[in-house]
Amino acid sequence: MIHAALRTLRPKQWVKNFFVLAALVFSKHLLEPAFALRAVAAFAVFCALSGAVYAFNDLLDVESDRKHPVKRNRPIASGELGERTALWLSIGLAIGALGASAALAPMLALVAGGYLVNNLAYTLYLKRIAYLDVLMIGVGFCLRVLAGGYAIDVPVSAWLLACTALLACFLGFGKRAHELFAAEYAGRDPRETRPALGGYSTSTLRFVLLILCIGTCASYALYTRDIHTIEFFETDQLFWTLPFCIIGIARFLQIALWMKEPESPTDAILRDWPFLVNLGAWAASVFVIIYVL
Repeated sequence: MIHAALRTLRPKQWVKNFFVLAALVFSKHLLEPAFALRAVAAFAVFCALSGAVYAFNDLLDVESDRKHPVKRNRPIASGELGERTALWLSIGLAIGALGASAALAPMLALVAGGYLVNNLAYTLYLKRIAYLDVLMIGVGFCLRVLAGGYAIDVPVSAWLLACTALLACFLGFGKRAHELFAAEYAGRDPRETRPALGGYSTSTLRFVLLILCIGTCASYALYTRDIHTIEFFETDQLFWTLPFCIIGIARFLQIALWMKEPESPTDAILRDWPFLVNLGAWAASVFVIIYVL
């Protein structure tokens, strides 16, 4: 049962919570233990909150998950984890995470509570509304970044929030595009597994993804060239990390639009070695520019 409970919390998805650490990295406090410990604690809080939300979501979607070629193997849908157990697991994690965030910083607790409310609204209703469902996901990523800033008591750059929002929406709409294409390829009604897909069209999604692809890269480029960024880091070399950003976005777009398997592209990308090598190169170059040069 422990293994089934852990799978329900989807630790593979906790990689999204690394956005909590963005403020730590870009505030130049990464190598300071006091700041790093508080940021890691906030990261753990959001992992617990994410797990609570995933467990609650699987409880509500248990019937539709049983019709999905991949999601039917989830512990609750398959009967491996009892529904009552999953409910108490979700409640316990949410209460524990909110208590821990309040102990760290009052504003962190406020943002964590907002994140939980945002996800509950998404799970209970908003995920059924096309386009608004992805926008709510983008809000969740921005709240992660804000939480990281409040955890270490540093202001979060408006550029960082803009880049985060655009990237999160790009990933979200890419996932919706793949789900729509995969359902059509398999001859299934996409609304069987995600009601919001009934409000999407392939042509519109391609256009939205193109706009977000350009917007994300442009916002990152403008951030690296902004006078405040250059003054804060005392260098203009961050601009040279832009190619890694472009390559990573292009690779995700390729997987989202052309992968035939029903697996989520946000899961597949975490095992894609060209994407991971590029991500590692971007992270290394940012670290060298900010903390070494």
